[in-house]
Amino acid sequence: MTTGKINVQTENIFPIIKKFLYSDHEIFLRELVSNAVDATRKLKTLASIGEFKGELGDTRIRISIDKDKKTLTISDRGIGMTKEEVEKYINQVAFSGAKEFVEMYQDKAQGIIGNFGLGFYSSFMVSRQVEIHTRSYKPDTTPVIWQCEGSPDYTLLEGNRTERGTDIILHIAEDSEEFLDEFRIKNILTKYCKFLPVEIAFGKRKEKTTDENGNENEIEVDDVINNPEPAWTKAPASLKEEDYKSFYNELYPFAEEPLFHIHLNVDYPFNLTGILYFPRLKNNIEVQKNKIQLYSNQVFVTDQVEGVVPEFLMLLHGVIDSPDIPLNVSRSYLQSDANVKKISAHITKKVADKLEEMFKKDREDFQKKWDDIQVFIHYGMLTDEKFLERAQKFALLKNTAEKYFTLDEYTEKIKPLQTDKNNRTVYLYASSIDAHHTYIQNAKERGYDVLLLEGPLVSHLITRLEQKLENASFVRVDADTIDKLIQKEDALPSKLNEKEQESIKPVFEDCVDKTKYTVVFESMSEKDVPVMVTQTEFMRRMKEQQAMGGGGGFYGMFPEMYNLVINSNHPLTSKILNETDNDRKKQMGRQVVDLALLQQGLLKGEELSAFLKRSVEMIEKMGDRKSTRL
Repeated sequence: MTTGKINVQTENIFPIIKKFLYSDHEIFLRELVSNAVDATRKLKTLASIGEFKGELGDTRIRISIDKDKKTLTISDRGIGMTKEEVEKYINQVAFSGAKEFVEMYQDKAQGIIGNFGLGFYSSFMVSRQVEIHTRSYKPDTTPVIWQCEGSPDYTLLEGNRTERGTDIILHIAEDSEEFLDEFRIKNILTKYCKFLPVEIAFGKRKEKTTDENGNENEIEVDDVINNPEPAWTKAPASLKEEDYKSFYNELYPFAEEPLFHIHLNVDYPFNLTGILYFPRLKNNIEVQKNKIQLYSNQVFVTDQVEGVVPEFLMLLHGVIDSPDIPLNVSRSYLQSDANVKKISAHITKKVADKLEEMFKKDREDFQKKWDDIQVFIHYGMLTDEKFLERAQKFALLKNTAEKYFTLDEYTEKIKPLQTDKNNRTVYLYASSIDAHHTYIQNAKERGYDVLLLEGPLVSHLITRLEQKLENASFVRVDADTIDKLIQKEDALPSKLNEKEQESIKPVFEDCVDKTKYTVVFESMSEKDVPVMVTQTEFMRRMKEQQAMGGGGGFYGMFPEMYNLVINSNHPLTSKILNETDNDRKKQMGRQVVDLALLQQGLLKGEELSAFLKRSVEMIEKMGDRKSTRL
């Protein structure tokens, strides 16, 4: 057996780093600023345990541009490096000083960002030459200058820096001169470094001050671009409602105020902090989903958080931060593993806990928020089995009288009256009070209750609930005549026999497109409408699910199909049957059919104009007949 070591040639690794290590070249700035933050926090750690006894003084990180020299400089007053440390940490690719420091000081080294030892080399993606000017915090050490032009060759010189810390000077390459633009750099810093735990200054701004004599002066100060202590890093007990709202405005400056928030603060079995906000969505799920920002030790990673955040909570806004989320080498995207699944499950649990707590603590307030949050809850019930089980304790159903019920409460309410002859409990619902008003009234006249179920997920949701409930079905009130939707006894006897129905049927068939409408006769109450339009629950639901995705199959390709239901017991139906004037018979048939179509919003264009004209003419004739009698 032969053993050996793989030889990694540095000549080959530099082109790989420059071209392939990072998907987006702008990330180099995040990496260098993160290194500066680590250097500063290392110094603070050493000071806290007594290993550094000097004055911390100004620890602000500064970024500066020199357009004449074509340089971009990142400066810190952190731990600095000796000559030996430069040779150890800089000249050895993929040797992480941050990782070594954490291993050495363990739980005392909080929030150290570095891990892979490659971040510094991202500077060569945009630079023709890189210089390091550094001096260690240790007394009596010599400052060092390191220079390299992106090849295995480097120069190490004695420097002249008088203060501890490090300057990284990038001599920007010709093809990367966009990184000498102040606006571009400011945007990158705001994107990746907005919440880094050490103050970062870029450029200057003017600030007004008042002296002891009351004179107003204008001075120039550092323009600090970050908030080192964002709300999610603080203990929930130390924050007030105003603090959470203020942080939301910091994340989304022009957004509408959120409904409420959930503060995540976990240290076992993994570390996870963050704040998630419930925005006001109403019934709209066609919104930008990438509103949750993922951080690792306060460094922005991505807003593509699939996997960490359950699918149904992708509609939330906010921040999550975890050093335990596995990232790729460039820290630009997630790598899925068991920890990610645990974190996702925990977030689901925390959200369910919060919603249940809100419901129990103040049900009235929860009901006021329901229209805004139901889309989240419905989405969760459809996509997460554990959340579905929890949600049955707080998910609400609203009826057309705007009263709210849990599923168990509502089932108990309707079961005595809305159980059909086959012992099936029927949940009647409408998607619009105005559009389905007549159908709702028909149901109410029989003592039935009707739910108001609005939103794009309703068809999927009720199908899911039918699977959970025993011997139950949801039907929209316009899916059939009310007596057929909840069959109690045998149908009422019809005043028209089959022969009479067949003789009058062509009158109604001539009023509609036979490829879309099927004329059927039902023996309904005389008090019901003479003609109504229905669409079967099954076909409509399949088409709605197809439109939303995830179901429906070939049903989504079918044209809209409706039943034109003729009430064989209505007096008008008999009048039309017995009318001897064919023109008048057709006109009467057309008028009642158009009324039914109008009720369902199916009368449009030319047909609607003809209906309006005909209605006016009929009113005028009625007026003429009245005048003649007078």
